[in-house]
Amino acid sequence: MSRVGNIRQITHNRFLNYYEFEAVHRDGRVSPYYVSSRAKEPGQLKAVTGENKPDGVVLYGVYGEKRDRVVLIRQYRFPLGAYVYEFPAGLVEDGEDMRAAGVREMFEETGLTFTPVEAGAYSRPFFTTIGMTDESCGTVFGYCSGNPTNRHQEASEDIQVVLADRAECRRILKEENVAIMCAYMLMHFIASEDDPMKFLEEAK
Repeated sequence: MSRVGNIRQITHNRFLNYYEFEAVHRDGRVSPYYVSSRAKEPGQLKAVTGENKPDGVVLYGVYGEKRDRVVLIRQYRFPLGAYVYEFPAGLVEDGEDMRAAGVREMFEETGLTFTPVEAGAYSRPFFTTIGMTDESCGTVFGYCSGNPTNRHQEASEDIQVVLADRAECRRILKEENVAIMCAYMLMHFIASEDDPMKFLEEAK
């Protein structure tokens, strides 16, 4: 059985760190394995704790009286050197409830009021890119109201708020850079009829 041996922390940054794992393979071979993590020290790594505590939240917000638009952001991402379409998202602060984090992040990134809905197990944290990081995010589902604005964004953020109907979602999927979690949910949004949140009833 494969396992993790010794762990060496390579960086000591505020939001993201780099670790070298001693990867012990099932045949006994040992090799280095490099991992990025939100953990500030080795004792907080999920490989050490065995716990899946959410590092962040992704926000699936439906907008409008007819619930026929979804709230997206178009954000400049340095690893791509380009803009990419995503859902509003952010990190969960220490001791912060995931829903509270969702309401806060939606307001900060879009200026919209976010009213979460019960989503049961569908909101539990899932892993993002497990070949390179132990990061996990929970999805908070809900309805949005108000007028979009970028007044509450941080100076380091380059974000445009997009209220996309189904036709625009189809175009985005065909033509634009899109984060994969966002892409899957846009496919769901396009295929849904009337209220896109109806599928959550089976999760309760």
